[in-house]
Amino acid sequence: MKGNSKKGLSRRLIDHRIFAPSLIIMILISIPFAMYEEQSLELLNAIFDQIVNMFTWGYIWYAIILVAAGLYLSFSKYGDVVLGDPNEKPRFNLFEYASILIAMGLGSTIMRTGMTEWGNVAVNPPFGAEAGSAEALLWGNAYSMFMWSVQVFAIFVMAAPAMGYILHVRKKPFMRISEACRDVFGDKFVDGFGGKVLDIVFLVSILSGAAVTLGLGAPIVTYNLAELLNIGQSFTLTLIVTIVWVFLFSISAYLGIEKGIKRLSTLNMYLAAAFALFVMIIGPGIFILNFFTDSVGHLLANYIDISIYTDSTNMEGSTYIVSNTVFWFAYSATWAMLHSVFAAKISKGRTIKEMILTYLLAPTLLSWVATGVLGGLGVQRYLTGEVPVLDIVQEDAMAAIPAILSSLPLSNIVLVLFIIIATIFLTTTLDSTTYTIASYTGTENMSQAEPSRALRIIVAAIITVLALLLMRIGGLAPLEVLSGLMGIPIIAIQFLLIYAAKKMMDNDRAYVYNVRPDKQENKGREQGKEIREKIEKGKQLRK
Repeated sequence: MKGNSKKGLSRRLIDHRIFAPSLIIMILISIPFAMYEEQSLELLNAIFDQIVNMFTWGYIWYAIILVAAGLYLSFSKYGDVVLGDPNEKPRFNLFEYASILIAMGLGSTIMRTGMTEWGNVAVNPPFGAEAGSAEALLWGNAYSMFMWSVQVFAIFVMAAPAMGYILHVRKKPFMRISEACRDVFGDKFVDGFGGKVLDIVFLVSILSGAAVTLGLGAPIVTYNLAELLNIGQSFTLTLIVTIVWVFLFSISAYLGIEKGIKRLSTLNMYLAAAFALFVMIIGPGIFILNFFTDSVGHLLANYIDISIYTDSTNMEGSTYIVSNTVFWFAYSATWAMLHSVFAAKISKGRTIKEMILTYLLAPTLLSWVATGVLGGLGVQRYLTGEVPVLDIVQEDAMAAIPAILSSLPLSNIVLVLFIIIATIFLTTTLDSTTYTIASYTGTENMSQAEPSRALRIIVAAIITVLALLLMRIGGLAPLEVLSGLMGIPIIAIQFLLIYAAKKMMDNDRAYVYNVRPDKQENKGREQGKEIREKIEKGKQLRK
Protein backbone atom coordinates (compact mmCIF):
# COMPACT_ATOMS: atom_id res chain seq x y z
CA MET A 1 0.00 0.00 0.00
CA LYS A 2 2.78 2.44 0.92
CA GLY A 3 4.60 1.74 -2.33
CA ASN A 4 1.42 2.39 -4.34
CA SER A 5 0.84 5.60 -2.39
CA LYS A 6 4.33 6.88 -3.17
CA LYS A 7 3.91 5.94 -6.81
CA GLY A 8 0.64 7.85 -6.93
CA LEU A 9 2.28 10.92 -5.44
CA SER A 10 5.12 10.82 -7.99
CA ARG A 11 2.59 10.68 -10.80
CA ARG A 12 0.94 13.80 -9.42
CA LEU A 13 4.21 15.73 -9.10
CA ILE A 14 3.03 18.14 -11.83
CA ASP A 15 -0.47 19.40 -12.53
CA HIS A 16 -0.58 18.12 -16.12
CA ARG A 17 -3.86 19.94 -16.79
CA ILE A 18 -2.00 23.22 -17.07
CA PHE A 19 1.63 22.16 -17.63
CA ALA A 20 1.12 19.81 -20.59
CA PRO A 21 -0.97 22.26 -22.68
CA SER A 22 1.53 25.05 -21.97
CA LEU A 23 4.47 22.92 -23.10
CA ILE A 24 2.64 21.75 -26.22
CA ILE A 25 1.79 25.35 -27.15
CA MET A 26 5.45 26.32 -26.71
CA ILE A 27 6.61 23.48 -28.98
CA LEU A 28 3.97 24.25 -31.62
CA ILE A 29 5.06 27.90 -31.62
CA SER A 30 8.79 27.20 -31.62
CA ILE A 31 8.95 24.64 -34.46
CA PRO A 32 7.61 26.88 -37.28
CA PHE A 33 9.68 29.78 -35.97
CA ALA A 34 12.79 27.62 -36.10
CA MET A 35 11.97 26.30 -39.58
CA TYR A 36 11.14 29.70 -41.01
CA GLU A 37 13.14 32.04 -38.82
CA GLU A 38 13.59 34.88 -41.31
CA GLN A 39 9.95 34.94 -42.42
CA SER A 40 8.71 34.56 -38.83
CA LEU A 41 10.89 37.40 -37.62
CA GLU A 42 9.75 39.62 -40.48
CA LEU A 43 6.07 38.89 -39.74
CA LEU A 44 6.38 39.38 -35.98
CA ASN A 45 8.41 42.57 -36.37
CA ALA A 46 5.72 43.93 -38.70
CA ILE A 47 3.06 43.11 -36.11
CA PHE A 48 5.14 44.64 -33.33
CA ASP A 49 5.86 47.78 -35.36
CA GLN A 50 2.13 48.19 -35.92
CA ILE A 51 1.52 47.85 -32.19
CA VAL A 52 4.21 50.46 -31.50
CA ASN A 53 2.56 52.85 -33.96
CA MET A 54 -0.92 52.33 -32.54
CA PHE A 55 -0.31 51.81 -28.82
CA THR A 56 2.83 53.73 -27.86
CA TRP A 57 0.64 55.96 -25.71
CA GLY A 58 -1.05 52.90 -24.18
CA TYR A 59 2.16 51.25 -22.98
CA ILE A 60 3.44 54.54 -21.55
CA TRP A 61 0.26 55.14 -19.54
CA TYR A 62 0.09 51.47 -18.56
CA ALA A 63 3.42 51.72 -16.73
CA ILE A 64 2.51 55.05 -15.12
CA ILE A 65 -0.84 53.71 -13.90
CA LEU A 66 0.88 50.71 -12.31
CA VAL A 67 3.25 53.04 -10.42
CA ALA A 68 0.23 55.04 -9.20
CA ALA A 69 -1.53 51.82 -8.16
CA GLY A 70 1.58 50.72 -6.27
CA LEU A 71 1.80 54.00 -4.37
CA TYR A 72 -1.93 53.86 -3.61
CA LEU A 73 -1.75 50.34 -2.16
CA SER A 74 1.42 51.24 -0.23
CA PHE A 75 0.21 54.43 1.44
CA SER A 76 -3.47 53.61 1.88
CA LYS A 77 -4.96 51.40 4.59
CA TYR A 78 -4.04 48.36 2.48
CA GLY A 79 -0.30 49.04 2.88
CA ASP A 80 -0.38 47.86 6.51
CA VAL A 81 -1.78 44.42 5.63
CA VAL A 82 0.74 41.71 6.56
CA LEU A 83 1.29 38.80 4.19
CA GLY A 84 1.13 36.11 6.85
CA ASP A 85 0.74 36.04 10.62
CA PRO A 86 1.04 39.65 11.90
CA ASN A 87 2.87 38.40 15.02
CA GLU A 88 5.62 36.58 13.09
CA LYS A 89 8.86 38.17 11.91
CA PRO A 90 9.56 38.40 8.16
CA ARG A 91 11.23 35.38 6.62
CA PHE A 92 14.32 37.38 5.54
CA ASN A 93 16.01 40.47 6.93
CA LEU A 94 15.82 43.58 4.76
CA PHE A 95 19.24 43.17 3.11
CA GLU A 96 18.59 39.51 2.21
CA TYR A 97 15.09 40.37 1.02
CA ALA A 98 16.27 43.27 -1.15
CA SER A 99 19.19 41.20 -2.53
CA ILE A 100 16.87 38.41 -3.65
CA LEU A 101 14.49 40.87 -5.31
CA ILE A 102 17.40 42.67 -7.00
CA ALA A 103 18.91 39.44 -8.32
CA MET A 104 15.51 38.36 -9.61
CA GLY A 105 14.52 41.78 -10.96
CA LEU A 106 17.75 42.71 -12.73
CA GLY A 107 19.62 39.57 -13.65
CA SER A 108 22.54 39.66 -16.07
CA THR A 109 20.61 41.98 -18.41
CA ILE A 110 21.68 45.01 -16.38
CA MET A 111 25.30 44.25 -17.31
CA ARG A 112 24.41 44.33 -21.01
CA THR A 113 22.15 47.39 -20.99
CA GLY A 114 24.37 49.27 -18.53
CA MET A 115 27.38 48.97 -20.80
CA THR A 116 25.88 49.27 -24.30
CA GLU A 117 22.40 50.84 -24.22
CA TRP A 118 23.74 54.40 -24.08
CA GLY A 119 25.41 53.73 -27.44
CA ASN A 120 22.14 52.71 -29.10
CA VAL A 121 20.59 55.99 -27.96
CA ALA A 122 23.65 58.11 -28.81
CA VAL A 123 23.52 57.11 -32.51
CA ASN A 124 19.80 57.97 -32.67
CA PRO A 125 19.21 60.47 -29.84
CA PRO A 126 15.89 62.05 -28.85
CA PHE A 127 14.73 65.67 -28.58
CA GLY A 128 16.80 66.89 -31.53
CA ALA A 129 20.22 66.11 -30.07
CA GLU A 130 23.04 65.56 -32.57
CA ALA A 131 24.15 61.94 -32.96
CA GLY A 132 27.39 61.22 -31.11
CA SER A 133 27.43 64.59 -29.36
CA ALA A 134 28.04 65.12 -25.64
CA GLU A 135 24.31 65.77 -25.21
CA ALA A 136 23.49 62.51 -27.02
CA LEU A 137 25.85 60.59 -24.72
CA LEU A 138 24.14 62.09 -21.68
CA TRP A 139 20.71 61.20 -23.05
CA GLY A 140 22.00 57.67 -23.66
CA ASN A 141 23.19 57.03 -20.11
CA ALA A 142 20.15 58.73 -18.58
CA TYR A 143 17.88 56.53 -20.71
CA SER A 144 19.83 53.42 -19.68
CA MET A 145 18.97 54.33 -16.08
CA PHE A 146 15.35 55.04 -17.02
CA MET A 147 15.01 51.52 -18.40
CA TRP A 148 15.56 50.20 -14.86
CA SER A 149 13.35 52.64 -12.98
CA VAL A 150 10.11 52.46 -11.02
CA GLN A 151 7.88 51.89 -14.06
CA VAL A 152 9.56 48.57 -14.91
CA PHE A 153 9.61 47.37 -11.31
CA ALA A 154 5.96 48.36 -10.87
CA ILE A 155 5.23 46.11 -13.86
CA PHE A 156 7.13 43.32 -12.11
CA VAL A 157 5.53 43.59 -8.66
CA MET A 158 1.95 44.77 -8.94
CA ALA A 159 0.41 41.30 -9.27
CA ALA A 160 2.27 40.19 -6.12
CA PRO A 161 -0.17 41.57 -3.51
CA ALA A 162 -2.95 39.29 -4.76
CA MET A 163 -0.66 36.26 -5.08
CA GLY A 164 0.92 36.84 -1.67
CA TYR A 165 -2.46 37.31 -0.05
CA ILE A 166 -3.93 34.00 -1.24
CA LEU A 167 -0.76 32.16 -0.21
CA HIS A 168 0.17 33.67 3.15
CA VAL A 169 -3.14 35.04 4.46
CA ARG A 170 -5.83 32.81 3.02
CA LYS A 171 -3.44 29.82 3.03
CA LYS A 172 -4.60 28.51 -0.34
CA PRO A 173 -2.68 25.40 -1.46
CA PHE A 174 -2.14 26.62 -5.03
CA MET A 175 -0.51 29.97 -5.76
CA ARG A 176 -2.16 30.52 -9.12
CA ILE A 177 -3.65 33.44 -11.00
CA SER A 178 -6.98 31.66 -11.23
CA GLU A 179 -7.14 31.24 -7.45
CA ALA A 180 -6.39 34.93 -6.91
CA CYS A 181 -9.38 35.78 -9.10
CA ARG A 182 -11.87 33.63 -7.18
CA ASP A 183 -13.45 36.61 -5.39
CA VAL A 184 -13.87 38.36 -8.74
CA PHE A 185 -15.20 35.59 -11.00
CA GLY A 186 -16.53 33.03 -8.55
CA ASP A 187 -15.94 29.29 -8.06
CA LYS A 188 -17.48 28.11 -11.33
CA PHE A 189 -15.12 30.18 -13.51
CA VAL A 190 -11.97 29.51 -11.46
CA ASP A 191 -12.52 25.75 -11.16
CA GLY A 192 -13.57 25.46 -14.79
CA PHE A 193 -12.22 26.24 -18.24
CA GLY A 194 -11.68 29.96 -17.58
CA GLY A 195 -9.32 29.33 -14.69
CA LYS A 196 -7.27 26.87 -16.74
CA VAL A 197 -6.92 29.42 -19.56
CA LEU A 198 -5.54 32.03 -17.15
CA ASP A 199 -3.01 29.58 -15.73
CA ILE A 200 -1.92 28.37 -19.16
CA VAL A 201 -1.39 31.93 -20.43
CA PHE A 202 0.88 32.51 -17.43
CA LEU A 203 2.94 29.37 -18.02
CA VAL A 204 3.38 29.92 -21.76
CA SER A 205 4.66 33.46 -21.16
CA ILE A 206 7.08 32.28 -18.47
CA LEU A 207 8.41 29.28 -20.40
CA SER A 208 9.06 31.40 -23.50
CA GLY A 209 10.59 34.19 -21.42
CA ALA A 210 12.88 31.75 -19.58
CA ALA A 211 14.08 30.19 -22.84
CA VAL A 212 14.75 33.62 -24.34
CA THR A 213 16.57 34.79 -21.20
CA LEU A 214 18.88 31.78 -21.25
CA GLY A 215 19.47 32.27 -24.96
CA LEU A 216 20.15 36.00 -24.69
CA GLY A 217 22.10 35.70 -21.43
CA ALA A 218 24.61 33.24 -22.86
CA PRO A 219 26.32 35.78 -25.18
CA ILE A 220 27.02 38.09 -22.21
CA VAL A 221 29.38 35.37 -21.00
CA THR A 222 30.49 33.77 -24.28
CA TYR A 223 31.63 37.05 -25.88
CA ASN A 224 33.82 37.86 -22.89
CA LEU A 225 35.00 34.27 -22.49
CA ALA A 226 36.01 34.18 -26.15
CA GLU A 227 37.98 37.41 -25.66
CA LEU A 228 39.66 36.01 -22.54
CA LEU A 229 40.64 32.72 -24.21
CA ASN A 230 41.29 34.30 -27.61
CA ILE A 231 38.90 31.95 -29.40
CA GLY A 232 35.97 32.49 -31.76
CA GLN A 233 32.24 32.38 -31.06
CA SER A 234 30.66 28.96 -31.63
CA PHE A 235 27.67 26.90 -30.64
CA THR A 236 30.05 24.56 -28.81
CA LEU A 237 31.15 27.42 -26.55
CA THR A 238 27.53 28.38 -25.98
CA LEU A 239 26.71 24.76 -25.17
CA ILE A 240 29.54 24.52 -22.62
CA VAL A 241 28.52 27.78 -20.92
CA THR A 242 24.87 26.71 -20.87
CA ILE A 243 25.73 23.33 -19.33
CA VAL A 244 27.68 25.09 -16.56
CA TRP A 245 24.72 27.40 -16.00
CA VAL A 246 22.29 24.50 -15.90
CA PHE A 247 24.47 22.76 -13.34
CA LEU A 248 24.63 25.90 -11.16
CA PHE A 249 20.99 26.92 -11.27
CA SER A 250 19.81 23.32 -10.93
CA ILE A 251 21.84 22.98 -7.71
CA SER A 252 20.59 26.34 -6.45
CA ALA A 253 16.97 25.56 -7.31
CA TYR A 254 17.34 22.11 -5.73
CA LEU A 255 18.68 23.61 -2.49
CA GLY A 256 15.77 26.05 -2.37
CA ILE A 257 15.47 29.67 -1.33
CA GLU A 258 17.27 29.57 2.02
CA LYS A 259 20.37 27.57 1.05
CA GLY A 260 20.53 28.35 -2.66
CA ILE A 261 18.86 31.49 -4.01
CA LYS A 262 19.37 33.64 -0.89
CA ARG A 263 23.06 32.84 -0.55
CA LEU A 264 23.80 33.36 -4.24
CA SER A 265 21.87 36.63 -4.30
CA THR A 266 23.66 38.13 -1.29
CA LEU A 267 27.03 36.87 -2.57
CA ASN A 268 26.42 38.57 -5.89
CA MET A 269 25.65 41.89 -4.21
CA TYR A 270 29.09 41.82 -2.55
CA LEU A 271 30.81 40.71 -5.76
CA ALA A 272 29.09 43.40 -7.83
CA ALA A 273 30.11 46.08 -5.31
CA ALA A 274 33.71 44.81 -5.33
CA PHE A 275 33.76 44.80 -9.15
CA ALA A 276 32.46 48.38 -9.31
CA LEU A 277 35.14 49.57 -6.87
CA PHE A 278 37.83 47.66 -8.76
CA VAL A 279 36.82 49.29 -12.07
CA MET A 280 36.77 52.71 -10.40
CA ILE A 281 40.26 52.23 -8.97
CA ILE A 282 42.02 50.87 -12.05
CA GLY A 283 39.88 52.81 -14.53
CA PRO A 284 38.66 56.40 -14.97
CA GLY A 285 37.10 56.62 -11.50
CA ILE A 286 36.86 60.41 -11.35
CA PHE A 287 35.22 60.60 -14.78
CA ILE A 288 32.76 57.85 -13.84
CA LEU A 289 31.71 59.71 -10.66
CA ASN A 290 31.30 62.98 -12.54
CA PHE A 291 29.41 61.40 -15.46
CA PHE A 292 27.23 59.41 -13.06
CA THR A 293 26.32 62.66 -11.29
CA ASP A 294 25.53 64.33 -14.63
CA SER A 295 23.48 61.32 -15.76
CA VAL A 296 21.37 61.21 -12.59
CA GLY A 297 20.81 64.97 -12.78
CA HIS A 298 19.86 64.75 -16.45
CA LEU A 299 17.47 61.87 -15.78
CA LEU A 300 15.76 63.56 -12.84
CA ALA A 301 15.46 66.85 -14.74
CA ASN A 302 13.92 65.08 -17.76
CA TYR A 303 12.20 62.10 -16.11
CA ILE A 304 8.68 63.19 -17.03
CA ASP A 305 9.74 64.02 -20.59
CA ILE A 306 11.22 60.54 -21.09
CA SER A 307 8.30 58.83 -19.34
CA ILE A 308 5.65 60.29 -21.64
CA TYR A 309 7.67 60.76 -24.85
CA THR A 310 5.99 59.49 -28.04
CA ASP A 311 7.78 61.67 -30.64
CA SER A 312 4.38 62.18 -32.29
CA THR A 313 5.44 65.17 -34.43
CA ASN A 314 8.28 63.26 -36.10
CA MET A 315 6.76 62.32 -39.46
CA GLU A 316 9.91 60.49 -40.56
CA GLY A 317 9.68 57.83 -37.85
CA SER A 318 10.24 57.75 -34.12
CA THR A 319 13.63 57.78 -32.41
CA TYR A 320 15.18 54.70 -30.82
CA ILE A 321 13.94 55.32 -27.30
CA VAL A 322 10.25 55.38 -28.34
CA SER A 323 10.18 51.94 -29.94
CA ASN A 324 12.59 50.50 -27.37
CA THR A 325 10.51 51.79 -24.44
CA VAL A 326 7.40 50.13 -25.84
CA PHE A 327 9.26 46.87 -26.41
CA TRP A 328 10.87 47.10 -22.96
CA PHE A 329 7.53 47.58 -21.20
CA ALA A 330 5.90 44.84 -23.31
CA TYR A 331 8.77 42.43 -22.65
CA SER A 332 8.67 43.30 -18.95
CA ALA A 333 4.94 42.55 -18.91
CA THR A 334 5.74 39.04 -20.15
CA TRP A 335 7.87 38.54 -17.05
CA ALA A 336 5.47 40.33 -14.70
CA MET A 337 3.68 37.24 -13.45
CA LEU A 338 6.92 35.38 -12.77
CA HIS A 339 8.37 38.25 -10.74
CA SER A 340 5.12 38.74 -8.85
CA VAL A 341 4.69 35.07 -7.98
CA PHE A 342 8.29 34.85 -6.78
CA ALA A 343 8.04 38.12 -4.83
CA ALA A 344 4.83 36.85 -3.24
CA LYS A 345 6.48 33.56 -2.25
CA ILE A 346 9.41 35.20 -0.43
CA SER A 347 7.41 38.04 1.17
CA LYS A 348 5.95 36.10 4.07
CA GLY A 349 5.83 38.43 7.09
CA ARG A 350 6.21 41.58 4.99
CA THR A 351 3.49 44.19 4.65
CA ILE A 352 2.05 45.14 1.27
CA LYS A 353 3.85 48.47 1.62
CA GLU A 354 7.22 46.88 2.40
CA MET A 355 6.96 44.48 -0.52
CA ILE A 356 5.99 47.08 -3.13
CA LEU A 357 8.36 49.85 -2.03
CA THR A 358 11.32 47.48 -1.67
CA TYR A 359 10.76 46.19 -5.20
CA LEU A 360 10.34 49.71 -6.57
CA LEU A 361 13.36 51.26 -4.86
CA ALA A 362 16.08 48.65 -4.20
CA PRO A 363 16.56 47.38 -7.80
CA THR A 364 16.21 50.94 -9.13
CA LEU A 365 19.00 52.29 -6.95
CA LEU A 366 21.36 49.39 -7.69
CA SER A 367 20.69 49.54 -11.44
CA TRP A 368 21.41 53.27 -11.51
CA VAL A 369 24.76 52.66 -9.81
CA ALA A 370 25.57 49.78 -12.17
CA THR A 371 24.66 51.90 -15.20
CA GLY A 372 26.68 54.79 -13.82
CA VAL A 373 29.83 52.65 -13.53
CA LEU A 374 29.48 50.51 -16.67
CA GLY A 375 28.02 53.24 -18.86
CA GLY A 376 30.50 55.83 -17.60
CA LEU A 377 33.39 53.50 -18.42
CA GLY A 378 32.12 52.98 -21.97
CA VAL A 379 31.50 56.68 -22.57
CA GLN A 380 34.98 57.60 -21.33
CA ARG A 381 36.57 55.01 -23.62
CA TYR A 382 34.60 56.44 -26.55
CA LEU A 383 35.49 60.08 -25.78
CA THR A 384 39.20 59.33 -25.48
CA GLY A 385 39.15 57.36 -28.73
CA GLU A 386 40.47 54.18 -27.07
CA VAL A 387 37.43 52.15 -28.16
CA PRO A 388 35.15 53.12 -31.11
CA VAL A 389 32.09 52.09 -29.11
CA LEU A 390 29.42 53.67 -31.33
CA ASP A 391 30.81 51.98 -34.45
CA ILE A 392 30.90 48.60 -32.66
CA VAL A 393 27.37 49.02 -31.23
CA GLN A 394 25.93 49.58 -34.71
CA GLU A 395 27.52 46.34 -35.91
CA ASP A 396 27.13 44.10 -32.84
CA ALA A 397 26.26 45.67 -29.48
CA MET A 398 27.39 42.61 -27.52
CA ALA A 399 30.89 42.85 -28.99
CA ALA A 400 31.31 46.29 -27.40
CA ILE A 401 31.40 44.76 -23.91
CA PRO A 402 34.69 42.78 -24.19
CA ALA A 403 36.19 45.62 -26.25
CA ILE A 404 35.54 48.11 -23.42
CA LEU A 405 36.63 45.78 -20.64
CA SER A 406 39.81 44.76 -22.48
CA SER A 407 40.89 48.39 -22.64
CA LEU A 408 41.34 48.48 -18.85
CA PRO A 409 44.57 47.60 -17.01
CA LEU A 410 44.54 44.03 -15.65
CA SER A 411 42.01 43.27 -18.37
CA ASN A 412 42.10 39.50 -17.82
CA ILE A 413 41.13 39.91 -14.16
CA VAL A 414 38.36 42.33 -15.15
CA LEU A 415 37.00 39.88 -17.73
CA VAL A 416 37.07 36.99 -15.24
CA LEU A 417 35.22 39.03 -12.60
CA PHE A 418 32.66 40.21 -15.15
CA ILE A 419 32.06 36.64 -16.34
CA ILE A 420 31.62 35.36 -12.77
CA ILE A 421 29.16 38.10 -11.82
CA ALA A 422 27.17 37.73 -15.05
CA THR A 423 27.04 33.96 -14.52
CA ILE A 424 25.76 34.31 -10.96
CA PHE A 425 23.24 36.97 -11.99
CA LEU A 426 21.75 34.71 -14.65
CA THR A 427 21.90 31.74 -12.29
CA THR A 428 19.84 33.57 -9.67
CA THR A 429 17.34 34.64 -12.33
CA LEU A 430 16.93 31.15 -13.73
CA ASP A 431 16.83 29.30 -10.42
CA SER A 432 14.17 31.77 -9.30
CA THR A 433 12.34 31.01 -12.54
CA THR A 434 12.50 27.24 -12.10
CA TYR A 435 11.50 27.59 -8.44
CA THR A 436 8.50 29.73 -9.39
CA ILE A 437 7.33 27.46 -12.21
CA ALA A 438 7.68 24.45 -9.91
CA SER A 439 5.69 26.28 -7.24
CA TYR A 440 3.02 27.17 -9.77
CA THR A 441 2.65 23.78 -11.43
CA GLY A 442 3.25 21.51 -8.44
CA THR A 443 0.55 19.61 -6.61
CA GLU A 444 1.88 20.19 -3.09
CA ASN A 445 0.40 22.73 -0.69
CA MET A 446 2.50 25.84 -1.38
CA SER A 447 1.34 27.58 1.80
CA GLN A 448 3.01 24.85 3.85
CA ALA A 449 5.84 23.43 1.73
CA GLU A 450 8.50 24.20 -0.84
CA PRO A 451 8.01 22.88 -4.39
CA SER A 452 9.33 19.37 -4.98
CA ARG A 453 13.08 19.22 -5.63
CA ALA A 454 12.55 16.68 -8.39
CA LEU A 455 10.06 19.01 -10.05
CA ARG A 456 12.55 21.91 -9.91
CA ILE A 457 15.12 19.78 -11.76
CA ILE A 458 12.54 18.70 -14.35
CA VAL A 459 11.58 22.33 -15.01
CA ALA A 460 15.26 23.34 -15.29
CA ALA A 461 15.83 20.57 -17.84
CA ILE A 462 12.82 21.59 -19.94
CA ILE A 463 13.89 25.27 -20.06
CA THR A 464 17.44 24.29 -21.01
CA VAL A 465 16.47 21.86 -23.77
CA LEU A 466 14.04 24.40 -25.24
CA ALA A 467 16.62 27.21 -25.20
CA LEU A 468 19.42 25.07 -26.70
CA LEU A 469 17.13 23.75 -29.40
CA LEU A 470 16.13 27.24 -30.44
CA MET A 471 19.72 28.51 -30.32
CA ARG A 472 20.90 25.57 -32.42
CA ILE A 473 18.29 25.58 -35.17
CA GLY A 474 17.20 29.20 -35.03
CA GLY A 475 13.94 30.64 -33.80
CA LEU A 476 15.24 32.51 -30.73
CA ALA A 477 14.91 35.95 -32.32
CA PRO A 478 11.24 35.46 -33.34
CA LEU A 479 10.49 34.07 -29.89
CA GLU A 480 12.02 37.19 -28.34
CA VAL A 481 9.61 39.38 -30.31
CA LEU A 482 6.74 37.01 -29.51
CA SER A 483 7.58 37.29 -25.81
CA GLY A 484 7.03 41.02 -26.14
CA LEU A 485 3.71 40.46 -27.89
CA MET A 486 2.60 38.01 -25.22
CA GLY A 487 2.78 40.83 -22.69
CA ILE A 488 -0.54 42.13 -24.05
CA PRO A 489 -2.84 39.54 -22.36
CA ILE A 490 -0.65 39.72 -19.25
CA ILE A 491 -1.41 43.45 -18.94
CA ALA A 492 -5.12 42.69 -18.66
CA ILE A 493 -4.40 40.00 -16.06
CA GLN A 494 -2.26 42.45 -14.04
CA PHE A 495 -5.06 44.99 -13.70
CA LEU A 496 -7.45 42.18 -12.88
CA LEU A 497 -5.17 40.98 -10.05
CA ILE A 498 -4.77 44.50 -8.60
CA TYR A 499 -8.56 44.71 -8.38
CA ALA A 500 -8.69 41.17 -6.97
CA ALA A 501 -6.20 42.06 -4.22
CA LYS A 502 -8.26 45.05 -3.15
CA LYS A 503 -11.49 43.05 -3.26
CA MET A 504 -10.06 40.22 -1.13
CA MET A 505 -8.70 42.61 1.48
CA ASP A 506 -12.02 44.47 1.56
CA ASN A 507 -14.03 41.27 1.90
CA ASP A 508 -11.78 40.04 4.75
CA ARG A 509 -11.31 43.52 6.25
CA ALA A 510 -7.63 42.58 6.31
CA TYR A 511 -6.62 46.22 6.91
CA VAL A 512 -8.23 45.84 10.35
CA TYR A 513 -7.57 42.23 11.33
CA ASN A 514 -4.34 41.30 9.52
CA VAL A 515 -2.04 44.13 10.54
CA ARG A 516 0.80 44.24 13.07
CA PRO A 517 -0.17 44.62 16.75
CA ASP A 518 0.83 48.30 16.99
CA LYS A 519 -1.26 49.06 13.93
CA GLN A 520 -4.20 47.08 15.35
CA GLU A 521 -4.25 49.36 18.38
CA ASN A 522 -4.35 52.41 16.13
CA LYS A 523 -7.07 50.83 13.98
CA GLY A 524 -9.04 50.08 17.13
CA ARG A 525 -8.80 53.68 18.27
CA GLU A 526 -9.84 54.92 14.83
CA GLN A 527 -12.81 52.55 14.74
CA GLY A 528 -13.83 53.59 18.26
CA LYS A 529 -13.64 57.24 17.27
CA GLU A 530 -15.77 56.58 14.17
CA ILE A 531 -18.38 54.74 16.24
CA ARG A 532 -18.51 57.55 18.82
CA GLU A 533 -18.87 60.14 16.06
CA LYS A 534 -21.75 58.18 14.53
CA ILE A 535 -23.48 57.87 17.91
CA GLU A 536 -23.05 61.59 18.55
CA LYS A 537 -24.33 62.42 15.09
CA GLY A 538 -27.37 60.18 15.67
CA LYS A 539 -28.14 61.98 18.95
CA GLN A 540 -27.99 65.36 17.23
CA LEU A 541 -30.29 64.18 14.47
CA ARG A 542 -32.84 62.88 17.02
CA LYS A 543 -32.76 66.26 18.78
